[in-house]
Amino acid sequence: MSQKQYRVAVCGATGAVGQEMLATLAQRNFPASEVIPMASSRSAGKTVEYNGQELTVVEMTEDAFTGIDLALFSAGGGPSKTFAPAAAKAGCVVVDNSSAWRMDPECPLVVPEVNPEDLDWHKGIIANPNCSTIQMVVALQPIHLEAKIKRVVVSTYQAVSGTGQKAIDELEEQTRRLMNGKPVVAEVYPHQIAFNCLPHIDSFEENGYTKEEMKMVNETVKIMRDQSIKVTATTVRVPVFYGHSESVNIETEEKMTAEECRTLLAGSPGVTVVDYPEKLAYPMAIDSAGEDDVFVGRIREDNTIENGLNMWIVADNIRKGAALNTVQIAEVLIERGLVRVP
Repeated sequence: MSQKQYRVAVCGATGAVGQEMLATLAQRNFPASEVIPMASSRSAGKTVEYNGQELTVVEMTEDAFTGIDLALFSAGGGPSKTFAPAAAKAGCVVVDNSSAWRMDPECPLVVPEVNPEDLDWHKGIIANPNCSTIQMVVALQPIHLEAKIKRVVVSTYQAVSGTGQKAIDELEEQTRRLMNGKPVVAEVYPHQIAFNCLPHIDSFEENGYTKEEMKMVNETVKIMRDQSIKVTATTVRVPVFYGHSESVNIETEEKMTAEECRTLLAGSPGVTVVDYPEKLAYPMAIDSAGEDDVFVGRIREDNTIENGLNMWIVADNIRKGAALNTVQIAEVLIERGLVRVP
């Protein structure tokens, strides 16, 4: 019996995440009868690569989704607000990468290793979480199920690719100019990013936190479906091209030793434990690039509280933090029979 095939639109196909989505679909042999790259009118007519083919980008319009089964969006919050409802109305299931739908109570916010069952109640639009949230909850969920997490304190060290290609170019150009003794210009970020760290991702809110920090707070409790978990975050942009890193401290209700945590995570889906300090082996951003898994190391007990653990979590923000998680959601939709195909 042959596998059912699906018509898939990749919206925002010319961007970094969109191109990674195309590559991921091909690498995972996604059952697509046709892949349609979509983008804004200024990118329509360009070509993108998919599975060894050159595909022509079509303009994303409200009428473009007729006959499409799945739409993977990485086109930004504004276009998503406009086009995702139109796609869903046309009978297409949307998986959206922007923040537009994440906290909408009508839209599931899903990480397949954590809460795939939330897809069962989707109404046409599914939200893909923030990249830094995704990698953290993949590591935290097994611990929560075993020992119940009460509190999370997270500090992130986020790569410039999270901002897009212009930020990648800016870090490269600033580094080149500094190494040649020339002054730098900051355009993408408010300050120089080369050889610097910016404790500021997204805009500041009235409570003193940034939007990025509040995303981690709010999304974590929605994904893990436990409003009792207390989360506080500090998010920092660092001069790294790819790969977000996180220092995470948790407090649990039940005691879990560092060794118990290592064993638990080593057997958990989507997690690779790299924790051999005697060999100077621990997760690093450069090792996560292009990898599917979330890497965890530096697992140790917090000696300031009774039931506390510290850990270091690293993942490819463009891959697991965006494109791969989106494709995995689409795969689970198919497995659970949740794609509406005429």
